[in-house]
Amino acid sequence: MTTSSSASIKKHGLLLLGILMIATTLRVTFTGAAPLLDMVRDAFGLTTAQTGILTTLPLLAFAIVSPMAAGIARRFGTERSLFGAMLFICAGIAARSAGSAALLYVGTAMIGCGIAMGNVLLPSLIKRDFPGQVARLTGAYSLTMGVAAALGSVMVVPVALHGYGWQGAMLSLMIFPIIAALLWLPQLKNHAPASLSTNAALHNRGIWSSPLAWQVTMYLGINSFIYYVIIGWLPSILISHGYSEAQAGSLHGLLQLATAIPGLFVGMILSRLKDQRGIAVLMAALWCVSALGLWLLPDYASVWVCVGGFGSGAAMILGLSFIGLRTGSAHQAAALSGMAQCVGYLLAAFGPPLMGKIHDISDSWSMPLLGLAVLSVVMGIFGAWAGRNVEIGATPARSNI
Repeated sequence: MTTSSSASIKKHGLLLLGILMIATTLRVTFTGAAPLLDMVRDAFGLTTAQTGILTTLPLLAFAIVSPMAAGIARRFGTERSLFGAMLFICAGIAARSAGSAALLYVGTAMIGCGIAMGNVLLPSLIKRDFPGQVARLTGAYSLTMGVAAALGSVMVVPVALHGYGWQGAMLSLMIFPIIAALLWLPQLKNHAPASLSTNAALHNRGIWSSPLAWQVTMYLGINSFIYYVIIGWLPSILISHGYSEAQAGSLHGLLQLATAIPGLFVGMILSRLKDQRGIAVLMAALWCVSALGLWLLPDYASVWVCVGGFGSGAAMILGLSFIGLRTGSAHQAAALSGMAQCVGYLLAAFGPPLMGKIHDISDSWSMPLLGLAVLSVVMGIFGAWAGRNVEIGATPARSNI
C-alpha cells in the first residue's frame, strides 16, 4: 500500500467517523429530553400544553431553518456549516439546562435550528463524498442516529435521579455534539461549496399543485405528527399507567431503537416491489396497533413501543424513497423534498401541544391515543395513493385521484 493510498483511507475514515458522530446528535439532543418533561413541568409549574411546546419548538425550527441551509452551506461550505451547527446545538443545550423558564424555550429552539442544518447538509455530504455507497451509508447513518437516541433516553433519568437533577441530565446530552465537533475538526480545512439544489427548485409551483405530491407529503407528515406526539408524551403516558420514571425512560429508549431497525433491510425490500402500496398501508397499520395497545393494554407497553417504532422508522424510509420514486428529475425531487419537509414538520409541530391540550381537557390519555389511531388510518389511505407506481406529472390520468 502506497503512502498516498494510506493517507486517502485515513482521510475517508475520519470523514466517515465524523459523519456518523454528527448523526448521533440529530435526534438524541432533542428526543433525549422527553423522559424529563414531567420533572421540568413540576419544576416550573407548566401545564401539559406548555410543556408540549418544548417538543413543538424544534419542529418549527426544522420547517423554518431547513430552506436556509443550502444558502448557508454555499456561503461558508458544508464542513464549516456542520461544525457551526454542532456548536449551536451545544449552546442550545447549555441554555436549556440553565434553570430559567425563558432559557428553557430559547435553548430548545436553538437546538432545533442546529439539528435542522444537520438534517439537510449531512445527507448531501454523503451523496457528494460517497456517491457509490449512498444506500449503505444512509442505513448506517439512520441506525447510528436511532441507537444514540435510545442511549440518551435510557441514560437521562438515572443521571437526574442520582443527584444531578433534570438540569444535569439535560446537560449530559452535550457529550454527543462535543465529541462530534472534535472529530469534525480535521474537515474544516475543506470548505468546498455545497452542491445543493437552488431555491427555484424548492419553490416549484407544479409540485405544490400536484395531488400525488400532496399524497407523499401527507404520508410523511402524518407519520411525523404521530411520531413526535409519542416521542414527547410516551413517558407521561406510561407514568400515568403506573410505570416508574426509570421504566418509562427505558421504554422511550426502546422506541428509539425500534425506529432504527428498519434501516437495515427496508431499502432492499423496496427495490423488489412493483409498487409500495401494501407496505405503506402496513406501516400505518402498525402505528394504529401501537396507539390502541398503549390505550387498552398498557401492561404490554414494551410490545406496543416496538411495533410503533418499527412502523414509524419504516414509514420514514418509505416516505423518503417516495421522493425519488415519484419524481422524474433531480430538480423535481428537490422541489418535492422541500415541500414534504416544510409541510411535514409544520404539521408535526401541532401534534404535541394539541394532544397535550386534549389530555388537559379530558384528564386522560385515552382520547389522544384514540386520535392517533384514527390518524394512522388516514395515513394508510394517503400511503395507498402515494405507493402507486406513477410519477408526478407523468399523465393527467395517472397523477390525479
